[in-house]
Amino acid sequence: MRRADRLFLLIHALRGRRSAITAHSLAQTLGVSLRTVYRDVADLQRSGVPIEGEAGVGYLLRKGSDIPPLMFTPDELEALVVGTRFVRAFGGVRLGREAAAALLKIEAVLPPELRERSQRTRIFAPEVRRLENSGLIDDLHAAINHRTVLRLRYRDNDARSSEREIEPLCLAFWGGVWTLGAWCRLRADFRNFRPDRILEYLPTGEVFAESRERGLEAYLRACAE
Repeated sequence: MRRADRLFLLIHALRGRRSAITAHSLAQTLGVSLRTVYRDVADLQRSGVPIEGEAGVGYLLRKGSDIPPLMFTPDELEALVVGTRFVRAFGGVRLGREAAAALLKIEAVLPPELRERSQRTRIFAPEVRRLENSGLIDDLHAAINHRTVLRLRYRDNDARSSEREIEPLCLAFWGGVWTLGAWCRLRADFRNFRPDRILEYLPTGEVFAESRERGLEAYLRACAE
């Protein structure tokens, strides 16, 4: 997490509280060490942020040092909370971590009644151990973003394995199964690969250039047809 983001989250974790929050709680919320919390609080205090308290006691943002709340309706807020939960559960490690940080920022600047509403929503996406937690989705996402050719050993629906070089174009989640849309060099055509059937994968270091015939738009047209 960038230091600027961490300081923003620290300030807003203190916002609107009636009682002090301990450095230990702040460290757990931000996913950092106690030493980092102490250092960040001291830096903010030196910068003029009106944080009161001390190590071993807890911290408060001085009353009156507030910022206007975000203007969300209760239904908009619930949609954001539920969406964030789904990203945390199914979006891979990196996006899940960023979704958690985003939700913390949103909830930190809400008035108390909306913050309570966000915590009461009963639509959940349990973060159990699954494919998305392995780092595979993150790696495939990175390959798509950087247009990196991947070498796969892949098992098809009939349990037959093959080796492919692919140009990854997009990921799609179908409410239970991910698919990776790509140009397959072995078949010289677009193919969909299920990440849970990828036995091995290796970035080749080669960067491909999307074209009208082999890019994302062409893939989406082929899917529609």
